Amino acid sequence: MEKSYQKAQFEYRKADTRRKIEWGGLVVKAGLDAEAKDVILGGLISLAENLNEPGTRALFKSKGMQAFLKS
Repeated sequence: MEKSYQKAQFEYRKADTRRKIEWGGLVVKAGLDAEAKDVILGGLISLAENLNEPGTRALFKSKGMQAFLKS
């Protein structure tokens, strides 16, 4: 049982690390890696607060898709 728990814990940490690396990569891809962390966090909080405004999600999705196609 202990090995099963340890394996599950290892897999969780591995997935969590990958998720964090991917999200960090988005910051780099957006050209914000030289920006202060508090500025990036503030921008993300503002985004979260305004994401449900009409048209906002669609606009950001379109911009994101275009950025992925450029790479």
